[in-house]
Amino acid sequence: MASHAGTLHLYHKRLVAFEYASSHPSSSNPPPNTLLWIGGLTDGLLTVPYPSSIASSLPPSWVLAEVLTSSSYKGWGTGSLTRDARELGACVAFFKALRPGAKVVLMGHSTGCQDIMEYVVGAGAAQRAPLDGAILQGGVSDREAWEDSVSGDADAQRKYDAVVAQARDMIAAGQEREVMPRKGNMLAEGLGGPMTAYRTNALLARGGDDDYFSSDLPDALFAGTFGKFPAATPVCFLLGNEDPYVPKAIDKKALLTRWTRIIREGGGVVDDVDGGVVEGAHHNLDGDPEEVVQDLVGRVMGFLKGLERGSEWGSAGSRL
Repeated sequence: MASHAGTLHLYHKRLVAFEYASSHPSSSNPPPNTLLWIGGLTDGLLTVPYPSSIASSLPPSWVLAEVLTSSSYKGWGTGSLTRDARELGACVAFFKALRPGAKVVLMGHSTGCQDIMEYVVGAGAAQRAPLDGAILQGGVSDREAWEDSVSGDADAQRKYDAVVAQARDMIAAGQEREVMPRKGNMLAEGLGGPMTAYRTNALLARGGDDDYFSSDLPDALFAGTFGKFPAATPVCFLLGNEDPYVPKAIDKKALLTRWTRIIREGGGVVDDVDGGVVEGAHHNLDGDPEEVVQDLVGRVMGFLKGLERGSEWGSAGSRL
């Protein structure tokens, strides 16, 4: 356990963002750029260790703030990416107003990556404040992860299929916002907290609202998501080669290369120098060796420095 000095910002009504105290305190102008970190399902403030390592390594021109949304902790099961994107829009707008002219970059972990996708390319994206960059760390498919976890276990597969079917039936009956029964629901039992039929379907159904990263989706569908990233929002992918939520049959590097190609075909920009597969890294790097954490930190530093100097990332030195 550890304590961290910093500032708690109230960015919208009951929602806050915790900004780590800078390792280089200074009152000089210009104001620092802001890296906003968004966690995954069940995450909240300080639940993932590596953001503090990033915060302590940032240059004077950057600060890091962890964002709390209504979906944090157990709120995700009754929420949606649409709500997350709306709240993140308020957070980005808050920091842009707080530090006029400074950059704001979103870094997502796990479902925080789906939040970034929704923010940039989902419904209403044009009305949200533009981002100066996006880092997707541990962006994985919930559907493929759960399908892989029950594969080869007939009883688990039966229970999983029953949950998916029940969610679909409830939605068809107009009960998409109703909470699903907990008993026999392996998702609710495994992750904790109430889950609506809508969110269950969004996470587990092919083409569900959370289904941004599945490897079996066609290029034509990815063109409507990854292919919509504007050139003004460069992207950096970071995926651990030991991430247990990516099925072993999936070639991680090939998947990142595919997303990179589609973003570039749409006119977007990808940092393939700092981005890529992080050797030895698990999903949130909790418990990973310090050298693995520092590898991730160094990649984030490289991306942020590249944004400041206006790098035009290409194939030279590519990790993808």
